[in-house]
Amino acid sequence: MSQPRLLLRCYARAVEGQWQAFCLDFDLAAQADTYEEARAKLASMISAYLYDALRGGDRDHAEQLLHRRAPWTIWLRFYSYLLQDKVLHVGSRLHHLFREPVPLVPASCCQA
Repeated sequence: MSQPRLLLRCYARAVEGQWQAFCLDFDLAAQADTYEEARAKLASMISAYLYDALRGGDRDHAEQLLHRRAPWTIWLRFYSYLLQDKVLHVGSRLHHLFREPVPLVPASCCQA
C-alpha cells in the first residue's frame, strides 16, 4: 500500500533564458537554467521548509508557515496557464504546471 501524499500546486515559467518555479501553497520560488533544475530546487526547498516548520527551529510558527500562500498575482498567472492548457488547449513550452508530492506521515512520527 502506498503512503498518502499531499499534492502542492506549482508552476514553472521561462523568463529571459532562466526558469522560475513557484509553489503556490507555501509561497516559495526557485530559479535555474533549466526547467528540471528549477523544479528540483523547488522540491528541495519544499522539503527543507516543511522540516523547519514541523521539526526544526521554526516549529513554534508551524501554524502560520503551513498556511502561507502565494500572493494573488502568482495565483492569477497559475490559473491563466491552467486556462490556456486545459480549456483553450494552447499549451506553451514556456511554462509547466505540476503538483509536487509531499508524503503524509502520522502525527506520532513528527513529534520532537
